[in-house]
Amino acid sequence: MVKVSQIQIKKNGTKEALDSVSYTGEVALVWLGQAGFAIKYKDYLIFIDPYLSDYLAKKYAETKTPHIRLMPSPLRAEEVEGLSLVLCTHTHSDHMDPETLPVLAERNPECKFIVPRASLSKALEIGLPEEKIYGMDAGETFRYGTEIMIEALASAHEELKTNKRGEHYFLGYILFLGNIKIYHSGDCVPYKGLEDNLKGKNITVALLPVNGRDERRRGLGIPGNFNVAEAINLCQRCHILLLIPHHFGMFSFNTVSIDAIRRETQRNKDIECIIPNPNVVYLLKMERAEK
Repeated sequence: MVKVSQIQIKKNGTKEALDSVSYTGEVALVWLGQAGFAIKYKDYLIFIDPYLSDYLAKKYAETKTPHIRLMPSPLRAEEVEGLSLVLCTHTHSDHMDPETLPVLAERNPECKFIVPRASLSKALEIGLPEEKIYGMDAGETFRYGTEIMIEALASAHEELKTNKRGEHYFLGYILFLGNIKIYHSGDCVPYKGLEDNLKGKNITVALLPVNGRDERRRGLGIPGNFNVAEAINLCQRCHILLLIPHHFGMFSFNTVSIDAIRRETQRNKDIECIIPNPNVVYLLKMERAEK
C-alpha cells in the first residue's frame, strides 16, 4: 500500500516547501496546475509539464477560447533552482511552455530536458539549448545517474500520432524512484495497447488528465483526454494503487468540476484517489499492507 501524508504550503511558498523536504523514504509531489507536477526524490528535483506563465492568455486573447488562468501559478520560473530534470510530454504550450522552459534552463545549468524525439525542433525553437535536450521515443528508457530511471510510453491525445520515422509526438513517462513508480500519461485517452504497456510495471501512482472530450471542444480544435471514469478504469485494470487526476481547473472552456471528479471517485471506492491541491506537498511512501 502507499501511505500519503501532507504538508500545507504557506502562501506563495511552493519553492520553500520543496526545499524544506528532507528525504526519509518518501517521494514529495506538488501539483503545479494543469498537467504540471514537481517531484522531489532524495536531492533530485523533477518537473513534468510545468506551465508557470500566462503565455496562452496572451496568445489567445480576443478569441473564442481565451486561456485566462482560473488558478495562479504556484511559483515563478525565475525562483526555481536545483532542478535536475524537466519532462515534457508534447509540444502544446501548457506542456512545453515557451515562457517557462528557457528560464528554467538559464537558472539551472545542470538540468536536462526530456522531450519527444519527434518534437526536438520545437524544443529548439522555443529556446532550449541543444546540449540540454534529450529526445525519447516510446519504449525507450533514460537513466539519470544511478538513482532514477524513466521509461517513455506512447500516448494518444485522442489519437496516436507519429512522424515519418514512426516516432511518437505524444508521450507518457514512468518514473522509477526507489520503490515508488509514478506514471504521468501526458494528454491521453484510452487506446489499444496502453493497458498492456502498464500491466506488470507495479505502478504506484498514476497522474492522469480527466477533463474529458466532446464535439464542442473538437470543433474548437481542442483534442481531449480521459474522463474520470476512464482514468479510474485504467487504474483498476492495471492494478495501480493511487490515482491523482489533473488537467482541470485551469481554463474555463476545457475543465471538469471538482465535484464531478469527487462524485465519480466516490462511486469507485476500491481505487484511492487524491484530488490535488496546489497548496499541499504530498509525501508518498510504500508500506507493507497489514495482514
